Amino acid sequence: MPSLQFINNNPGGGPQSVKLFKKITTLGADNTNDISIPDPSIDANHAYIIFDGKHYNISPVNRKSVILINGRQEKNYKLTHKDVITLGEVNLTFDLFDEIDTRTKGSAPSEMAGYHKLHEFTEKLLGQYRIEELLNSLIDMLIEITQADKGFLILKREEKGYDVTVARNINRESIEGAIGYVSDTIIARVVETRKSLLVADAMSDEFFNKSVSVMNLKLSSVMCAPIVARGNMLGVIYLGNNNVINLFTPEKMQLLEIFAAQAALIIQNAIIVNELQIDRKELQEKIEQMRFGRIIGSSDAMREVFQKISKIAGVDVPVLIMGETGTGKELVAREIHEKSMRRDGPFVAINCGAIPGELLESELFGHKRGAFTGAVANRTGKFKAADGGTLFLDEIGDMPMELQVKILRALEEHSIVPVGETVPIDVNIRVVAATNRPLEKAIAEGRFREDLYYRLNVIGLQLPPLRERGDDVMLVARYFLERYNGEYDRRIKGFSAGAVDAIRKYRWPGNVRELENLIKKALIMVEGEQIEAADLELPQSESTTIKPLNIAREEFQTEYIRKALMLNNGNRTRTAQVLDVDPRTIFRYLEKMGEDKA
Repeated sequence: MPSLQFINNNPGGGPQSVKLFKKITTLGADNTNDISIPDPSIDANHAYIIFDGKHYNISPVNRKSVILINGRQEKNYKLTHKDVITLGEVNLTFDLFDEIDTRTKGSAPSEMAGYHKLHEFTEKLLGQYRIEELLNSLIDMLIEITQADKGFLILKREEKGYDVTVARNINRESIEGAIGYVSDTIIARVVETRKSLLVADAMSDEFFNKSVSVMNLKLSSVMCAPIVARGNMLGVIYLGNNNVINLFTPEKMQLLEIFAAQAALIIQNAIIVNELQIDRKELQEKIEQMRFGRIIGSSDAMREVFQKISKIAGVDVPVLIMGETGTGKELVAREIHEKSMRRDGPFVAINCGAIPGELLESELFGHKRGAFTGAVANRTGKFKAADGGTLFLDEIGDMPMELQVKILRALEEHSIVPVGETVPIDVNIRVVAATNRPLEKAIAEGRFREDLYYRLNVIGLQLPPLRERGDDVMLVARYFLERYNGEYDRRIKGFSAGAVDAIRKYRWPGNVRELENLIKKALIMVEGEQIEAADLELPQSESTTIKPLNIAREEFQTEYIRKALMLNNGNRTRTAQVLDVDPRTIFRYLEKMGEDKA
C-alpha cells in the first residue's frame, strides 16, 4: 500500500512510515493534520495528497506553502515511486509499493497479505457496487486477514441506539440473530472513548471479565474499532474469535482501523446520497408548485406576471415585454406562445441588437439570389419562418431606424418583401417584442419610431428585476444548483448560511442570467459539501446595506424635503403648506442640511 517515509527529528522521534489509505491526506505541523510533522520549518497546514482512483497527487494548501519534488518546486504533482517530497527542512519518501523489511520477516507476509486485501477492496470501492455488497465484502476480508471467526458492522440509529447492519461468519455467510453474538460492554466502551479496543483474553481481562455479556458469550479474542466521519460517530466494526486467545495483534488492529476508515467513507457517501435524494425530491416538489411553465417564481411581482401571461396569451395581438437584461424575457415570450392558439406553430427568435444593421433586413425578410454580393441562394427570413406561429424580436430598441419603417409596414399589411424582390409575400404571425431600454426616451431622442412603439405595445408586460422578487432569488438559486449538480456530476448539498445571506443581499445587476452563471462557476470550483459565501465571489460593493429604520426614515424625509423645496423654488412657507407640516419642520431639516441662510 502506498506510504510516506520520513524522519521525525523531535525528541523521542525517529523513522516513521505512514500508510496513505484515505482519499485526501493532509500534511502539516498542526496536530489536526492526517500526517502531523511538528517541525518549525513546516506550515501549520502545508500540503495535501489526493488519490483520484489511479494516481496520488500532491498540492500546497496555499500559495505561500512551498513543496519540492526531487529538488524542484512544484504546485501540482503526480507522485511516482521513490519521489522525495521536501516540506520545509523535512524530506519524505513516497513509496507506491510495500517493501518487506528483512528485519521483520516473520510478520511481514501476514501484514502484506492484509494490505493486498485492502488494495483489492479499494478496487471494488472505486467500481460500481451496491452499498450492501461493499459492506459485506469489507467484513469478509477483515475476517480472512485477522483470522476472526465472526465480524459485525454496527451502525448508529437515531431512534434506537445501535443496530447490527452486517453480521458475517468465517464461511462468508450472514449470521442470524447477530445481536446475541456481540458484547454490549465492549461496544459501549468504544463508543464512549471513540478509541479502538483490543482484548486478548476477554474471560481473564480485569475490566471485562465481570461483564455479563462477556461471560455469557465466553469471549476470547476481540477487536473493536470506531467508525468516525468528520467528527460524527457512525458506528463500530467488531471482530471476535471465541476459540483462540491472544489472536489479535497491534498490526491487525492497525489494519482494522484502516478498514474502519474505508467503512466511514462508504457510509458517509451513502448518507450524503440519501440526503441528496430527499433534498432533491423536496426541491422538485416545491419547484413544481411554484413553476409557471418554464418560469420559476412565487413572489407577488411574478404572480402578477403569470396572471398577465394567462390573460394575454389567448389574444392574438402584439406584446411588448420590458425588463432588464437577464430577467427572462425570451422565457416569457415562449410561455405566451405555448399558451396561445399558435402553440402548434413555430416559435422563432431573433436578437435585433446582435446582428449588424446591413444584414438584419436579410435576416428578417429573407433575400433573393443575387440581391447583393454574397447572396448565392434564396434565403427565407425570420418573418416567413415564423408563419403560423410567433416571431420574437428581442432587443427591438437596437433596431436601426431605416428598418423600423419596414417592420411597421409588415405588421400593418401582414406581408413582407424579401431583399431583391418586388412582390410581397403574405405572412400570418404574432409578434412579441422585448427591450431592456426605455423606448419612450429613445422616441424623445429620435432613435425609435413612435408609431412602431404603439404598434408593438398593444399590450405591455413589465418584468421585475431579480432584486425585487424577494425569496425567489433562493428558489431560483436552488433550482440551478439542482440542475447543474446533475449536469456536472457533483453532489453539493446546498448553500451555507453565509452564502444564503450573500445571495439575498446582492443587487443582481445581471439578474437571473448572472445568478445562473455564478452557480455554474461555484459548482465547478467548490471543494466542500456546500457552497460557501467565498465560493460565490460576489462584489462587496454590490451588497445592500440595511440601515436602522430611524436612520433610513430620516434620510428619506431629508431628501424628500430637498426635492419639494426645489419644486417650490426654495419657498419654505409654500413647501410646508404642500407637505402639510409646520414651517418649523422645514427650518429644522434645513439646519441639518446646512442650508439655513436665514
